[in-house]
Amino acid sequence: MSIIIKFFLAPSHDAAAAVVDGGPDEAFESLAYGNFDVEEALIEWESIFTGRSFDALVAAGEPEAVADPDDWEGPVVFAASRALQDALAAADQSRLVEVSQLWVEERASDGKAFDQDIATKILSDLARLARGIGGQNHRLYCWMA
Repeated sequence: MSIIIKFFLAPSHDAAAAVVDGGPDEAFESLAYGNFDVEEALIEWESIFTGRSFDALVAAGEPEAVADPDDWEGPVVFAASRALQDALAAADQSRLVEVSQLWVEERASDGKAFDQDIATKILSDLARLARGIGGQNHRLYCWMA
């Protein structure tokens, strides 16, 4: 089964949730990827960036599902935490490489292979997207189908 993942910026949870059925392409510029567990990745990335444990982030409800109309049977929209969004925006390239290496190692310890170059590209792209928020009151979201 193929998974489609699209990261995008939106001004509110309501605006992000409105694209759950068709994806963000018509309403928002997005970055597209595929075939990894993005919910788990968002938690792992935040854990690596902030030092909070995976279990603590799960207990805190991260990442927040802002649209899940079919109880995990169809598309869903997640909001990345502000902590992850801020960490991505503040990270320089060496920090992004470091986080991607740690993430790839984490995936490998769970028996899942992930290419280092792709991991670094994803985090670098997300950092550029997060930096684009600037003074706007936008958030980083992820649509998955």
